[in-house]
Amino acid sequence: METEIRKENKMGHAPMFRLIISMSLPAIFSMTVQALYNIVDSIFVAHYSEDGLVALTLAMPIQMIIIALGVGTGVGINSLIARRLGERNFKEADSAATHGLLLAFLNWAIVALIGLFFARPFLEAYASDPAIVSMGCQYLYPITILSFGVFIQISCEKILQATGNMIYPMLFQLIGALTNVILDPIFIFGYFGVPELGVLGAAIATVIGQCVSMLFCLYVVFTKEHEVRISFRGFRFNPVIIKRIYQVGFPSIIMQSIASILLMGMNAILTGFSSTAVAVMGVYFRLQSFVFMPVFGLTQGLMPIMGYNFGARNKKRLLSALKIGGGIACCFMLVGMILFMTIPGPLLRLFDASDDLMGMGTLALRTISIGFLLAALGITISVFFQAIGKGINSLMISVLRQLFVVLPVAYLLASLGINYVWWSFPIAEVVATGVSFILFKSTYEKEIRNLERPL
Repeated sequence: METEIRKENKMGHAPMFRLIISMSLPAIFSMTVQALYNIVDSIFVAHYSEDGLVALTLAMPIQMIIIALGVGTGVGINSLIARRLGERNFKEADSAATHGLLLAFLNWAIVALIGLFFARPFLEAYASDPAIVSMGCQYLYPITILSFGVFIQISCEKILQATGNMIYPMLFQLIGALTNVILDPIFIFGYFGVPELGVLGAAIATVIGQCVSMLFCLYVVFTKEHEVRISFRGFRFNPVIIKRIYQVGFPSIIMQSIASILLMGMNAILTGFSSTAVAVMGVYFRLQSFVFMPVFGLTQGLMPIMGYNFGARNKKRLLSALKIGGGIACCFMLVGMILFMTIPGPLLRLFDASDDLMGMGTLALRTISIGFLLAALGITISVFFQAIGKGINSLMISVLRQLFVVLPVAYLLASLGINYVWWSFPIAEVVATGVSFILFKSTYEKEIRNLERPL
């Protein structure tokens, strides 16, 4: 009877381009705001202290692990809910959503312990300057120990996105990011009677923004109507549901964490040159987020569409979503490549760049952006694999891009000089994109070619 009560989801019949735009636009907007926040946050710290910018760059891998654990778990939740809705298995979709919210608390406990015991040793492994280590600890302790807000927020976002609701997730991120941006200068520089806290102030502003967003998330999830229903009455953890969430979620966690490993590896290579080289890497990661975040927002809309139509065995709509989504992703990345090629100087000056940072950073931005278009294709195909429950394929692509190719190549090219290191990024994109097409062809023959809607 339940299948009669719940109407067919728009992801199964709406015109594809319009559907992708309507579902992705809120996420694109919110992710762009999030990227803007990341840049503004770093700009404030850079103007406060260049050592502070170096400290944030060294601390960034831990912060990326937090996001990896939250988003990776959320991707698994999103994929499972979307597929079950496509199959009209509402009971398991509801159970996946409830499990997802509780998994957020478990993830927070893990990260809090990591921050408490490993933040300082981690920073000391990369920096010998006590001032940089101290600033890094001031940032990492609050970010990790008080990370419950970001985990709950991400889980709520992914649950709602899986149902096709993209407006509330946009508002969740927007509220958190704007709160953070407003509070950053107040706590960093000490305005309106607040003491000057420097890097610690940036961390406090981030945590407050996350908590404000979390409170709004919980209000929406438990007071508004949704296609999935979260209930803890008589709830018991179901190992089968958890296994299905992490069949996609765990590879995504590893995939997201690889970016953290990449940054740690690059920091280790670049510290052999100078702290300026580390700062260039930090500036690049923040600027590239402004290019990549809209693409990731696009994929947030694409994933439930592809997952739903795969579950509904609608081959035509599944492939249509992949093609149209890939084209839009390429447009975003083309704009980013043009900006990095034509105006690297003004972009670097946002961070109060010294002459050394300006010279090194200009060449770095232009070189790395060569691979942006290939990255767009790779990201789209990776999301396709996640949507149909083939998270291992996505993991393989990301491991190639950010671990097995870029770091060894960067290490080898470092012997030729710092300016050659940046070529490791476009080289990695060429290799990863080639492998992604091979994996897609194999998956298409086995899983997609004979996919047909049941009568």
